Amino acid sequence: MSQQQTAAMPTSANSVGETASQQMNEFLTFRLGAEEYGIDILKVQEIRGYDSEAITQIANSPDFIKGVVNLRGIIVPIIDMRIKFMLGNAEYDQFTVVIILNVGGRVMGIVVDGVSDVIGLDMDHVRPTPEFGSIIDTKYITGLGTIDDRMLILVDIEKLMASEDMGLVDQAVN
Repeated sequence: MSQQQTAAMPTSANSVGETASQQMNEFLTFRLGAEEYGIDILKVQEIRGYDSEAITQIANSPDFIKGVVNLRGIIVPIIDMRIKFMLGNAEYDQFTVVIILNVGGRVMGIVVDGVSDVIGLDMDHVRPTPEFGSIIDTKYITGLGTIDDRMLILVDIEKLMASEDMGLVDQAVN
């Protein structure tokens, strides 16, 4: 379409297109056990294979913190999400990866069972998090995304990493 044709388009068509694009978010999807999760793709810096020998364990750290790695001169804490979410014993295989995140100006890594893909999710396909009362803490879950027969648990990674038990990002991020 030429610039003249674009300029000749009614403004309502332009604003509708802009509104539709603003409602679409992209998520990196990953597996933990049988469940699929999604995090905002803009928080992802890179994806690396899991190498337990490269991780330096830190004494007296919580079980879900595997240790730290030196990533091009930056010391990066590594968090095992399966352990953090209490999903049973973590088994590491050739599909296990570390997603390197940049959250609140801090670089950190999360260990997941595998990365699925990047999906664009229209916010019309996001359902609110169900209420579980005080039984299950859902403040880190932004909603449940549905695509065809798939359901994604959408995680607010900033809230999770800034939580009191994690303490990896300043509370001011929220």
